[in-house]
Amino acid sequence: MEEQAYKERYSRHLLLRGFGAAAQQKLLAAKVLVIGAGGLGCPALQYLAAAGIGQIGIVDDDVVSLSNLQRQVIYKAADVGQKKASIAAARLLELNPHIQIIPYLFRVDTGNALSLFSAYDIIVDGTDNFASRYLINDACVLLNKPLVFAAVFQYEGQLAVFNVADQKGVKTNYRDLFESPPAAEDAPDCNEAGVLGILPGTMGVMQATEVIKLITGLGKPLVNRLLIYQSLDAESYTVQLTPGKNTLQAAPQTREAFVKTNYEWFCNVTPQAVEELEPDRFEEIAEQADVRVIDVREFGEYPEADFEHVQIPLSALLRDTPEFKESKILVFCQSGKRSMQAAALIKEKLKTHQEVYSLKGGILNL
Repeated sequence: MEEQAYKERYSRHLLLRGFGAAAQQKLLAAKVLVIGAGGLGCPALQYLAAAGIGQIGIVDDDVVSLSNLQRQVIYKAADVGQKKASIAAARLLELNPHIQIIPYLFRVDTGNALSLFSAYDIIVDGTDNFASRYLINDACVLLNKPLVFAAVFQYEGQLAVFNVADQKGVKTNYRDLFESPPAAEDAPDCNEAGVLGILPGTMGVMQATEVIKLITGLGKPLVNRLLIYQSLDAESYTVQLTPGKNTLQAAPQTREAFVKTNYEWFCNVTPQAVEELEPDRFEEIAEQADVRVIDVREFGEYPEADFEHVQIPLSALLRDTPEFKESKILVFCQSGKRSMQAAALIKEKLKTHQEVYSLKGGILNL
């Protein structure tokens, strides 16, 4: 890029007090991966490209649909049916032909995430489902990559910067915000609940802002904080995030464990298929013969169970579900949520006459 063109294109950055040529050079040297070229990804991509991020990766296997055009304004009606990542890459190069844009026409999964993320400095999560969010988060934790997260629901947006240490060396990740995923009926996506079209644009631009702050070192990124934006009231507030006691243990600890983790199961099990037992009935069955009782909490969680059981954390079950010979299997956790997921997983994997139950309310209810 010619010097005169460079000065003119980025003149407003170069004029900024505290920004200047040094910060602009950092942007040009940076590599940012944006996962999802939808409502959040589109505005983030456009402003990152305009700002001069040197290399931008776009991961998306979806195609443009007519319903996307209400909020994904990088696309046109003529693009319907075309691959989002390809169309977005072409439009970004029209906006700024002096940077590198790499489209990846596939979904991020446990088989490709680690190698793909390794090539980038910062990861931007523009996905709209919990399985992808946990997968992306855990890959970033393993690789120690900063993660800029956003989510939208109807009229509300959320924004955070994960896996970046504060001045005290403390850092949080998505699992500190949501230790376990909510039930599907409690968190419908925009296909079911709808979303104000401009809201993803607002949050996506804010994601791009956090990326630029991380790269340049300017300002105070949303490290260990969650910003919540209420569009109808034009109000926003931040919530301080702290590391959970069992967050790190619940996530895969090695690359091998990550590859084996079934995130779809973790986030999309159907609790309705599992019967919950009241505490008295649970204790009654636990004392019978030919029964296996399983604690699916992570090691070190309290209170400790004072009855005979084996401990197999849910995170381990998601990677490798062993076979059980007993005719009845009782599963418990802290509050009953993880045990429902684990029981559903065990029941699906066994596919036999064995009975699988979850303790209603968890060990705290005993």
